[in-house]
Order: sequence, then structure tokens, then C-alpha cells
Amino acid sequence: MHQVTTLNMTRRSILGAFAATAVMAAPFFPGVTAYARGAGDIRRLHFYSGRTGESMNLVYWIDGKYVPESLAEINHFFRDWRNNAVHNIDARTIDFLAATHNILRVNEPYMLLSGFRSPQTNAMLRARSRNVAQNSLHLRGQAADVRLRSRSVAQIARAATACNAGGVGRYSRSDFVHFDCGAVRSWGT
Repeated sequence: MHQVTTLNMTRRSILGAFAATAVMAAPFFPGVTAYARGAGDIRRLHFYSGRTGESMNLVYWIDGKYVPESLAEINHFFRDWRNNAVHNIDARTIDFLAATHNILRVNEPYMLLSGFRSPQTNAMLRARSRNVAQNSLHLRGQAADVRLRSRSVAQIARAATACNAGGVGRYSRSDFVHFDCGAVRSWGT
């Protein structure tokens, strides 16, 4: 299996590492953008994929700018694992996931269940379940389905909803939370 890992040892990333404590100690403000403003000069994303066995723990934002190489790795990591189709993942979804992870104050990585979905994969999933939207935001790289072993679906969904940044779907029976950067709304139990 291919493992995606990045260790940026640039001057900026070293300075960012010193600012990492600010990420965990940042005060809560509604909305991802406001929360991120209080988070210091770096943003980090930490994921594991049960589908591919890959892991990713990288800084994707430094000093007010997205790191293009990190975004490319995120795009690859969030690919449709069924056919390896890669799509650009919307930075708003990435920020939403990172802000929620910070609010939850966990060190464990999210487990990614579904990121980008190709039209073929979405059609196949729709044929199996009525819970898959025909025009899913997964098709546009604007959604992700995740879980954390140390937090319940309800805890993750509450933290995500507090961000006031997009759609939050609770799927307790399947043990995952859907995030998207569409309209602010929530559903599920």
C-alpha cells in the first residue's frame, strides 16, 4: 500500500510547529473562518484511510496561505478509492474538518470513509441505498464522511455544527459523520 506522509522542514513549518500549541488552546468563535483566525499560523490535517491503509498528517496552511503541495496530497488521499479518480477537494471542506478536529481536542486521526466520489461510484452507491444523493457534494470534492474511535457520532456532529460552516449529517447506525461545505444544515440521528 502507498503511504502518504509529509514532513515539511522549512523555516515556516518549524515556526508553525511552535505555534501548534495555539491551535489547541485557541478560543472558540462561531464559523470555521473565525475559529481558524484564532488558531495561530498553521492548520493541520490528520487522517487514516481504512479503505487504502494510507495515513496523512500534514500542515496544509502556513502564515495565511494554503500549501499547494499539501493540497495536492489531500486531493490524492481523498480520491475515489474504488477507481483512483482524483479531484480537487474544496478548501472550505478541509478547513471545516480541521476546525472540528481542533474543537474535539483529539490527537487521533479521522478515519476517512468517503471523500471524492466519481459519478460511477455515486451511481453504484445510489443503487444500493436511498441515503445517497443523486447530486452529492462528494461528486464535486466538497464533502467527506469520517469517524473517530474516541468520539461518538453525536459528539463529532455537535462540534461540527458549532462551526456553522456547512452540512453536517449524523449516521449513527453506520458510525460516521458527513461534512460538506454546502449550505449550513444538519440531519440524521
